[in-house]
Order: sequence, then structure tokens, then C-alpha cells
Amino acid sequence: MSIKLIGFPASGPLLKVIITLRELGLPYELEIPSNIQAIKEEDYIKNKHPFGKIPVLIDGDFVINESRPICTYLVSKYQGKHNNTNLIPTDVHKAGLVGQYVSYESSYYDPPISKIVYQEIYARKFQNKDPDPEVIKQAREELAKVLDVYEKILEGKEYLNGEYSIADLFHIPSTHYVYSIDAHSDLWDSRPNVKNWWNRLCNREAVKKTIDEIAK
Repeated sequence: MSIKLIGFPASGPLLKVIITLRELGLPYELEIPSNIQAIKEEDYIKNKHPFGKIPVLIDGDFVINESRPICTYLVSKYQGKHNNTNLIPTDVHKAGLVGQYVSYESSYYDPPISKIVYQEIYARKFQNKDPDPEVIKQAREELAKVLDVYEKILEGKEYLNGEYSIADLFHIPSTHYVYSIDAHSDLWDSRPNVKNWWNRLCNREAVKKTIDEIAK
């Protein structure tokens, strides 16, 4: 039975799951809700996501929501079955460190970059609101401090944990959206280790294909 993924194209959390599926060599069917209200209906709330959010993944009779747990589930079940891509190491210590970097992404990297994504993209596109320059300024300052730490973490390494993992993958969608805005690309470009890391992520086949087909 094929994997079904529910979500809106270009949604950052959805893109995390799609990149994971492609890295693992897994076919999937994308179901796009008819509108935002469709994910607030009683049946969706009861059977898909109690908070009325996306993405949701359906694998046979199993239903799971929230992008990071979905991706972790996919790796746990399918890693190594269709190709040799390893997104979570089998070594318990290396796997523990991947979890550590996942926590860095969700706790420190995601909050400020999400503010910029909201202001520069969602507020303008979906709410017809001009970005708040003060919010953007503060978010840039917060993100710059985080990237200063990443610059040190990435010293002498190609990826956060040394080898490409799900921790790197989780950074991709939001970074793509903010980096593509010329006013913010300097945050990565001014830090050599961070810039090289981002370039490596962009050049992965699963990432290029997803961005070309869905994220533009």
C-alpha cells in the first residue's frame, strides 16, 4: 500500500517530509486539501490531526502527524530498504548526537528563522500585510547569534554530525525560503563554514528536485 501525505505545496513542514521520502527512495501520493477550512473539519480533527494542522502521513493503517516525528518514523521503518542513504546512524552514540542537533534546530534555529519566513512570505502573501521591519530586525539578530554558534559547530565538518543526517535535512525548507531573499542571504554567506554547509545541502539531488518541483 502506498504512502499518502496530506499537506499544502510549499509548506516548510511538508517539504521536510517530502525530502525525507525522496532521500529514502520512497514513492508517495500527495493529497492537497481543497482549502484551509478542510483541515479544520470535524473528521480531519478526529482522524488526522487534533489541532487541524499539516502535514499528516498515512502509511497503511498507521496515521502520524507533525513533520519531525513523521520523518523520524520514516527513517526508523524504511532506512536501508530502498537505497543506502542513512539519515540516522545505527551507532547509538552517533544517533544520540543527531537527536541533539535536531533539538538545536527546533529550539534555536527554527524560532528566529520562522519569524522571518512569516513576515517576508506568509504575512505578505496570505494576509496582504507589509512585513514588520522591527520584527525582522530582531529575528535577524537572533538568527545571526545562532549561526555564529553553527559556524563553530561546523568547523572541520561537512555536516552537523560529520555525515549528512536528518538533523541537516530539517534546516532545509525554512533556510531555502529566507536565503532566496537577497536581503538575508548574507547571514549564511558571511560565515564560510555555514555557507559551505548550506551549499552542500542545496546540491543534494532530493533537495534540488523538491525545491524545483514544489518549493518555487
